[in-house]
Amino acid sequence: MKFIETLKNVWKIEELRDRIILTLGLLLVYRFGAQVVLPGIDAAQLGGLQDSTDGGLLGLLNAFTGGAFANASVFALGIMPYISASIVVQLMGIAIPYLQKLQKEGASGQKKITQITRWLTIGICLVQAPGYLASLPGLGIPQSAFLLGQTFTFYFSSVVILVTGCIFAMWLGEKITDKGIGNGISLLIMVGIIATLPQSFVQEFTSRVTDNNGGPMLILIELIVWFVIILASVMLVMAVRKIAVQYARRTQSGGYEKNVFGSRQFLPLKLNASGVMPIIFAQAIMFVPSLIGNSLSDTTVGAWMQTAFSDLFGFWYNVVFALLIIVFTYFYTAITVPTNKMADDLKRSGGFIPGIRPGSETSEYLDKIMSQITLPGSIFLALIAVFPAIIVKLMGIQQGWALFFGGTSLLIMVGVAIDTMQQVNSYLLNKHYDGLMKTGKNRKAVA
Repeated sequence: MKFIETLKNVWKIEELRDRIILTLGLLLVYRFGAQVVLPGIDAAQLGGLQDSTDGGLLGLLNAFTGGAFANASVFALGIMPYISASIVVQLMGIAIPYLQKLQKEGASGQKKITQITRWLTIGICLVQAPGYLASLPGLGIPQSAFLLGQTFTFYFSSVVILVTGCIFAMWLGEKITDKGIGNGISLLIMVGIIATLPQSFVQEFTSRVTDNNGGPMLILIELIVWFVIILASVMLVMAVRKIAVQYARRTQSGGYEKNVFGSRQFLPLKLNASGVMPIIFAQAIMFVPSLIGNSLSDTTVGAWMQTAFSDLFGFWYNVVFALLIIVFTYFYTAITVPTNKMADDLKRSGGFIPGIRPGSETSEYLDKIMSQITLPGSIFLALIAVFPAIIVKLMGIQQGWALFFGGTSLLIMVGVAIDTMQQVNSYLLNKHYDGLMKTGKNRKAVA
């Protein structure tokens, strides 16, 4: 089979093999840590906490941490504080000149920005860790589960462990990015989501079959719909990856350089340059309204916010979620696609877009194109993100299982899987093998 042959080719490339083994090893460490309960908490009495995280925002947060949140694990905070810190740093990069200067300094500036993000992550952890510990009794853990009591010693040691766990998870993600197959942070989130998939399906199966709520036939229909949605998501993500802008380039002789496109070349621009990051950013922000509502629960506005934004499948939650995705798609695209640099590079190489003057006009034109092609990409992300709420209303499936019918979970799984396959694909092509997305015989080196 072609797939088996491709796997053999992957194993033949020593560097790629080592990177994959390292990545799998670090992911295994992360999954092991998600099962280690905090010292001083009885693991046998966590049933109430696990029941309270079956659905809603807590269920989604538990999915992002791979079940660590419901296990009161050393990785209970997951990688979300790092995501939140990244959002804050990138937002501040718009208004703070020092960060803008660092962004223009290339690799050295990015290194300093990464360091700032790490320190901010620690600060966020120091706020979230005590909040998580204080909320445990209200989430279903009895007082008897706290073996040492809720004393200062317990809080201090647990906060240190939770902060250390988040920093260690961040380190694992960075090592996967540097020494593994890339997309380390996204891979940690994806693995955590996949880890909750079997449990969610078992709960749905029990609801349909054991409780006689539709029977096996409805389970079969749900699986068919699920596979169709996955296939459609993959096809759409692959189909809208890039769009091309024509440009010409003069040679030293004064003519146009000839290539397979004649006298024109193409500048590839991604229709969705931000990938799944707007989904992750928007999801992190969506925890804020519910927290504000809880703190202002005595007021009318606070009670409404608590009700409207605690329901993961509610109307207002999904409307705001979709709008945030569109906004973050434009924001992240503006950060990651430097149209000014692209215009300068074209000008230095003697290239220009036909009918557009080199320099600032080219930059404005590219910025306009990016704005136009980002709109359908952002709307597509938003529609997929709110699809679980639609399918819950239409089919009445379990909330945990519904998260995999689109939404954050499915988009992260599909997006990260495609990006990872492309990473492996590039290694195979560089070694003259067919990639994971190609067919045919092994390629031969060109002399």
